[in-house]
Amino acid sequence: MSRLEGDVSSGRVRACALDDVAEEAALGVELDVEGEDEPTPVCVVRSGGRVFAIRDECSHQDVRLSDGDVEDGKIECWLHGSQFDLESGKPTCLPATDPVPIYPVTIEGGDVYVDVNPDKAAGGAKEEHFRTSFGPAAASLK
Repeated sequence: MSRLEGDVSSGRVRACALDDVAEEAALGVELDVEGEDEPTPVCVVRSGGRVFAIRDECSHQDVRLSDGDVEDGKIECWLHGSQFDLESGKPTCLPATDPVPIYPVTIEGGDVYVDVNPDKAAGGAKEEHFRTSFGPAAASLK
């Protein structure tokens, strides 16, 4: 997992080059967030011609989601098989019952940017605010 820094005051950080993430695959990165002591683990995922960013930590157990399989807009935790919808962060099967935060994504000049500002992360109580105020959680490649 690589650690990247960017415009941490806004929360928008370059996560990787688009070419670093193959279709139906994931890449784990750590992104610095202003006001946080530790970097935020983020899983950048390509699926169905779109790019997503989801917290790189299973809500069931502290396991990196970027080590799991990606298929049809979902990522599967390799340890116990929990699956998460990449657009909403919600679990689609047990044992996980809590959502995983998702982050807004933009693609510029062949690079993937993720907004890791905690106020813009979706999942749990902030999800409805995110959907109406900050736009889509994925960037389309089409």
